[in-house]
Amino acid sequence: MIVCSCNALNEVQVREIARTGVRCEREAYARLGCRPQCGQCLPFARQVVQEEHGQMELVSAA
Repeated sequence: MIVCSCNALNEVQVREIARTGVRCEREAYARLGCRPQCGQCLPFARQVVQEEHGQMELVSAA
């Protein structure tokens, strides 16, 4: 699924970068070599990053 059409970022890219320890959506954009343009994507990007961190916490707790 497309997360950001302005930067052509998809959900897989954002999830992969979140798994490297990125803590927020803006940091994810920076690590992917771009920045938010119109801002419409930020809530979904934030959700994706938070979901990945939730998954990482579950794995480390096990």
